[in-house]
Amino acid sequence: MKKILSLFLSLICVSAFADNTSTLPPARVSLFSTSVDWAAVTGLPWQQYRGEITGTSKLLVKEGLVLYYLDGFPCYGEADSVRVWLSPNGKMSGNLRLVCVHKPETVSFAYRNATEDALDGRSLGILTCPTTGDRYFKIDISKCIRGKNWTEYR
Repeated sequence: MKKILSLFLSLICVSAFADNTSTLPPARVSLFSTSVDWAAVTGLPWQQYRGEITGTSKLLVKEGLVLYYLDGFPCYGEADSVRVWLSPNGKMSGNLRLVCVHKPETVSFAYRNATEDALDGRSLGILTCPTTGDRYFKIDISKCIRGKNWTEYR
């Protein structure tokens, strides 16, 4: 009887220390890193900047072009103002408002072709665009550089 009890307890201990990581849920990712407070890190004050997108591009097809601002130093997008739509003739719908520690020289967007009222969906890739101006900056969509598609980042 002692041998059976000893074997049973051994199995319980072994199973408790077994590697069961395949059954664990995926790890949560925290989007709040130590670099979030760029104003504190740089000593520069936060300011609001507004962007206007103009021009035409071969990416502007008959549905139009949806752009999603991608946060990156020196700016964060304001939650309600990071999605804009460009009509096929280059007219902008929506607001691009950023909070920055200095004016961005470039901004990056995820993009996809869709109508103005389309539900948000998966974007195709990245656009990096130079800015001109100051607190009210402009982006000429024809000067944006198309980067890799998301599938190429693997």
